Amino acid sequence: MVVGNNLKLLRKRFGKSQDDVSKSLGLNRSTYSGYENSVAQPSLEIITMLSEFYTISVDSILKNDFSAFNDNQWSRLANSWKASANGSKLRVLSAQVSESNEELIELIPVKAKAGYALGYSDPEFIRELPTIRLPFLSKNRKYRTFPISGDSMPPVSDGSFVVGEFVQDWTAIPSETPCIVVTKDEGIVFKILENHLKKEKEIVLTSTNPFYEPYSVPINEILEVWLFRCYISMELPSAIIGEDGISDSLRAIQKSLFRIESKS
Repeated sequence: MVVGNNLKLLRKRFGKSQDDVSKSLGLNRSTYSGYENSVAQPSLEIITMLSEFYTISVDSILKNDFSAFNDNQWSRLANSWKASANGSKLRVLSAQVSESNEELIELIPVKAKAGYALGYSDPEFIRELPTIRLPFLSKNRKYRTFPISGDSMPPVSDGSFVVGEFVQDWTAIPSETPCIVVTKDEGIVFKILENHLKKEKEIVLTSTNPFYEPYSVPINEILEVWLFRCYISMELPSAIIGEDGISDSLRAIQKSLFRIESKS
């Protein structure tokens, strides 16, 4: 079968062993070997996991015969993730506009926060959201307002709303940029983004509160990225002399430890 042979060729092309792949899927080696040898057919769930492991599309695995690929085709396949990262692959963004065709700023209510990762590209979902106007923002950019919970990003307090500017090209985001990131698993998160997409196909998200550990997010888990522009809060941020410096130092130490652990 083409799928089984494709899995074998993919693994060899990416320099992986059967142990590497089976462990990443949570399978024993003999089960995975059966897929490559066409003893058993992998489920769509397994194919999806494999597409995420290699950072290629499900269609690429199912609709191609990799045995006929030349070096140029393999190179395009290996770099196909860049289309998602740099925005050259169309990224659907549903939005509301006024009667004068002016883009409105949708506000995600707290009750809708959990469902945003599923409804972010659904025009019906977006159409039901309330909107706000912030005249000091550029009319040439797209903005959206997200609810923030928890204490991981001071001075932005629990219950605040963060306004973000839509980003088409994720690879162009400088490291140390505060961003709202929408992911498949966590939904909406507000963090400091370190950009490792070009080298490691992932971003690292860090909190301004040093008691929260940084963590990495692979590109195939990212749905949207919005640059932080301002926030709306009913609370006045506390100002403690020296607090920012201490937090910055702790975060720097924490990031160094995270990098060491990631490489070990």
